[in-house]
Amino acid sequence: MTFARDDLGLRSETIRRANLSAIVRQLHGDGPLSRSELVARTGLTRSAIRGHLGELVAGGAVSERRAAPLGTPGRPSPLVCPEPESAVVLALDIEVDSLAAAIIGLGGDVLEHIRVDRPRGHSSLAAIVDDLAVLAETVRSRRTPRLPEVGIGVAVVGVVRRADGLVSTAPNLGWVDEPLGDRIQAVFGTDVPVSVANEADLGALAEARRGVAIGVDHLLYVSGEVGVGGGLIVDGQPFTGVAGYGGEIGHILVRPDGLTCRCGAVGCWETEIGAVSLLRRAGRSPRGGRADVDALLDDAEAGVPIAVAALEETGRWLGRGLAGLVNVLNPRLVVFGGLFGRIHPFVASLVDAELDRSTLAAPRRLVRVVAGSLGAEAPLRGAAELAFEPLLADPALWMPLRGAGVMSRSAKLALRRVVA
Repeated sequence: MTFARDDLGLRSETIRRANLSAIVRQLHGDGPLSRSELVARTGLTRSAIRGHLGELVAGGAVSERRAAPLGTPGRPSPLVCPEPESAVVLALDIEVDSLAAAIIGLGGDVLEHIRVDRPRGHSSLAAIVDDLAVLAETVRSRRTPRLPEVGIGVAVVGVVRRADGLVSTAPNLGWVDEPLGDRIQAVFGTDVPVSVANEADLGALAEARRGVAIGVDHLLYVSGEVGVGGGLIVDGQPFTGVAGYGGEIGHILVRPDGLTCRCGAVGCWETEIGAVSLLRRAGRSPRGGRADVDALLDDAEAGVPIAVAALEETGRWLGRGLAGLVNVLNPRLVVFGGLFGRIHPFVASLVDAELDRSTLAAPRRLVRVVAGSLGAEAPLRGAAELAFEPLLADPALWMPLRGAGVMSRSAKLALRRVVA
């Protein structure tokens, strides 16, 4: 096949961008690596790594630093390190009882972070986005000089259409068809990409990339606070369904004679294992927040019978629902996030007993259940990973503009096309 000069140029530029992406993505995910490690992990030649690193160093995205001596003959290979402040994203998290914002740099470093509790009744789209704008300004103001963000990622406790950030339904916020992505874009006055996703999907992403599930290709993340959500990693890739609506495991029907869920159905799993049911079983106000759950756990630790019984009943229902999911999905690892990560020490044996009783032998032998390592901030960290994706897909779009501290409109539009 014969290529014209222009065709060869286009192919060369495409290869260059793909190689830069492979290098930056590896450093962002795994942290400092030697050139030899980059060769092994990207499959690029040593000469290609050397040439592209020169470009990335000049663009400020990475630096090369002397490695610590290993006690062996010869000079240690220098480490290539992502520069956290070369590119930052704004991550936002909308929970039923709290809001959070963070500035997170390339490589996953959390540069600034704030989380505030909020009343459940203060849940309108306009009110929440306005509150997020205040939190965003708070974390931004702590950075001197301010760094231009390359993206905004938003985690929300609702069913999200990934294409435009429309929240189809968020029962525990009282939302139906709310245009969260568009509202963030308008109120924040930004041209950078705004990416919105379900908080459990992003919790799964964060635990897989930066938490307890690194290296696990088949992962089920089960997260609970007031509501219950699930995130799934299949063959190392997030699985979210056709439009992003997958993972709503809290609305699996488990008890036909149970309570009415906020979604309108009767007997959803969420009504048996969420914070509301746990507090009610312990004789506490079902409208209690994190502090009330902490007090309940303190009581259970002290052996207070009603607290212990409430956790035991919740643990049994948690195991029963999980058994069906393990039979259907056959994950290697189940990670408990949010409330379930906190109660895991109290209910682990009960959950395992229900799995032993109700899960098919073959998938049961393969699965482990653990608490997440990122805690309540897993969705926020996942939102940052989502926001970084356009940059990781094509670092060449923003590197030449970094020195000016501003992105051109054409670069911003190109980044938005990557998201879409």
